[in-house]
Amino acid sequence: MKSHIRKQNNQWLIAPPELDITAQWFSPQYWQAQDKVLGQSHGRNVTWFVGEQQRPMVLRHYYRGGLIGKLINDCYLFTGLESTRAYREYVLLKELEQRNLPACRVVAAQVIVSGLSYRADLLMEMVQGGKDLVALLTQAPLAKEQWHSIGQMIATFHQQCVYHADLNAHNILLDGNALPVLIDFDRGEIKDQRGQWCQDNLDRLLRSFNKEKAKLDTFHFSLNDWESLLVGYREVA
Repeated sequence: MKSHIRKQNNQWLIAPPELDITAQWFSPQYWQAQDKVLGQSHGRNVTWFVGEQQRPMVLRHYYRGGLIGKLINDCYLFTGLESTRAYREYVLLKELEQRNLPACRVVAAQVIVSGLSYRADLLMEMVQGGKDLVALLTQAPLAKEQWHSIGQMIATFHQQCVYHADLNAHNILLDGNALPVLIDFDRGEIKDQRGQWCQDNLDRLLRSFNKEKAKLDTFHFSLNDWESLLVGYREVA
């Protein structure tokens, strides 16, 4: 992974050596100036869709969450590059790609240090035709076979001891071929072995579905759907 790291002054760029990536790639204004902003996603923070139509990318800035996020927006304590969230997610996503797991593909990462703190960004390939489960389930129910495939996908990650720190309905997409893909591996890791964390992951996902169902006027999710997901999960696990 050392060949992926380029340092200039207080900035690290992390990308495959064959890619000619500059710091400008992590600036929405750079893409706006070229009329290459393809869209935005407004969740808790803005995520940008940028680049060429034939190879769209997702540009995500790292923001703090929870109570501390109300005081410190996007700064983290710097204790070395390999401890930064951007570097760790980049390395993890590269490993998932090597394992051919159905996860988003990383392009590059940036870390900028200022004093004792850092800010960071991540560039990923956009999942072609991808729509998250919340968007899909507000429109129509999913077939039982689709719930099976989602459960199988989650089990495939658990089987390889891949921990997703925020498994929720927004972070599972169906791509243009209706195949499930997992995104947002911030704070994720590869565990030494399977354990209680696998069940905790599933419990978190179920809470997410129930939260969306309680919040939205239309959300096609039932316990029968969850049982179908678990059937698929058990087929692999």
